[in-house]
Amino acid sequence: MWAFQAAPTIQQPYLPLHFNNGPITRISSHLHHPTTATLRTATATTTNNKNPLIQSLCKKGNLKEAIQVLSHEPNPTQQTYELLILSCSRKNSLADGEKVHRKLVNDGFDEDPFLATKLINMYSDLDSIDHARQVFDKLYNRTIYVWNALFRALTLAGHGDEVLNLYRRMNYRTGLLSDRFTYTYVLKACVASESLVSLLRKGEEIHAHILRDGYESQVHVMTTLVDMYARFGCVSSAGYVFDEMPMKNVVSWSAMIACYAKNGRPFEALELFRDMMLETLDVLPNSVTMVSVLQACAALAALEQGKLIHGYILRKGLDSVLPVISALVTLYARCGNLKLGRRVFDQMVKRDVVSWNSMISSYGIHGFGGKAIEVFKEMLNSGVPPSPISFVSVLGACSHAGLVEEGKILFQSMVREHCIYPTVEHYACMVDLLGRANRLDEAAKIIEDMRIEPGAKVWGALLGSCRIHCNVELAKRASRRLFELEPRNAGNYVLLAEIYAEARMWEEVKRVKKDLEARGLQKVSGCSWIEVRRKIYSFTSVDEFNPQIEQLHALLLNLLMEMKEKGYVPETKVVLYDLAEEEKERIVLGHSEKLAVAFGLINSSRGGTIRITKNLRLCEDCHSVTKFISKYADREILVRDVNRIHHFKDGVCSCEDYW
Repeated sequence: MWAFQAAPTIQQPYLPLHFNNGPITRISSHLHHPTTATLRTATATTTNNKNPLIQSLCKKGNLKEAIQVLSHEPNPTQQTYELLILSCSRKNSLADGEKVHRKLVNDGFDEDPFLATKLINMYSDLDSIDHARQVFDKLYNRTIYVWNALFRALTLAGHGDEVLNLYRRMNYRTGLLSDRFTYTYVLKACVASESLVSLLRKGEEIHAHILRDGYESQVHVMTTLVDMYARFGCVSSAGYVFDEMPMKNVVSWSAMIACYAKNGRPFEALELFRDMMLETLDVLPNSVTMVSVLQACAALAALEQGKLIHGYILRKGLDSVLPVISALVTLYARCGNLKLGRRVFDQMVKRDVVSWNSMISSYGIHGFGGKAIEVFKEMLNSGVPPSPISFVSVLGACSHAGLVEEGKILFQSMVREHCIYPTVEHYACMVDLLGRANRLDEAAKIIEDMRIEPGAKVWGALLGSCRIHCNVELAKRASRRLFELEPRNAGNYVLLAEIYAEARMWEEVKRVKKDLEARGLQKVSGCSWIEVRRKIYSFTSVDEFNPQIEQLHALLLNLLMEMKEKGYVPETKVVLYDLAEEEKERIVLGHSEKLAVAFGLINSSRGGTIRITKNLRLCEDCHSVTKFISKYADREILVRDVNRIHHFKDGVCSCEDYW
């Protein structure tokens, strides 16, 4: 692992630059900002000076005419070329950009760092990263602004590794001092790469450089640092940086709220939003803030809080922002109110592909695969081309509904009709689709025929299917690959142990548990959330601190006796211990979702819908018990687990026992 080090500052000499038909101009490599550069070229004092005309044409958007006039101007100025370059970016014309660039070189401006910066930015905007590199490589007198322009271009193009290598080179060889823009781009480069894990260490080293150079008071730099740690899932590091910031703006608050929302910490996201509203009267949330807050509400199925946020969005006029409305659609769907989500979607004046994807995935998680396909086709008919995420959403919907043949047709259409090549996520959807339908041999064949390396998501989908259908041999194969790809993921060990337990292979269960302990890994505890009167309550499977815990256990025991009288038999295969059946029943009765349901029965208004969120897959016993409760308590109960939403009503579940 290399470490960033700054070389001693070297005062670079002023270098003479020769322009055709013009005087020599000296340029400092330590200009304060390119827009304030003092570089100027003397214009020939003739009556045929066309620079003002060219500049005027550029400002009016007449680029083609401006370029024609340029060919008759022997002494274009720096300002003229600046406006021409900007016009090429605005017109999205690479061909015109190359014409201006060639004329610029012929006129002797090829060593002008100010115009080189503009050219690199132009080529970046025009998605021509190779041209941007060429401008940089041919320039000798490089200022920090030229370096920053290339850092920006490469970062936007996803070449994070190259940015970090160049940053190291700049530190070692040039003696140039990084500024706040440099640090912003190299931090973004850390997450603009496929090798995210290896780049975390480099991000931490850049953090040290920022502190060394005294940029910890720069809000923009520190906000980018928060975002970098968030992308790596380092929530505590992001929180430390945020807490230490002397000044915070709406972007800073939004970055930290998003960090919590996207890393499975929705409680903290909502708490921080509350702090923002109470502590910073001069900082108002923007659309980015609201998207993260809505995501946090959706994660907790906090419908009532989500409605309050919706009201705030309407009052502040943010209901015209597409990402916000798309997040609202997702919120209502994930809280179980699909009709309200559809109403928000139907009222949208304009829809982009993200909006359509939200509606497709909303139908999918409710198990309405046919409706998801209908919306997908509506999107195509409306002229909106699908994105890779569109296919992830619609294939996932097919999987939840068991629409195998429909899913196959959609998968085949990706390349044939839409020129979208399948990624690991799409293959994982197909393996899940076939595996859930107990077509495990076909699922395994999909993996064998993949043209790209199967990742953990693909093998994880296969192992999950083996868990549903108790296929021990295929589970062994999938788990071996998962242990190699995700050595720190305890969930894979737990899934394999559950498969062995169902097959009553207790020695194998013990072996897997020993492997789990030897690696210092722990099973993720089951946790459920419920919203009652706009307050969110959480429950774990071993929860002795709830003040109502005795009352909850008493209610569940009474329900258990009633259910047994009506033929209920507890599903105890999920218990990974070779215990007496009575002890296993006691363990499954204490599952977090059962505690949450009991809490909802006691504390919510009579006849009201109970909404619960679970962090793991709903187990078979909890599924059976919740069906019974929905009938005999005459309650509609919605449970959202990691796979889908279950609607329990009158003793029946919307998934039809397929999940």
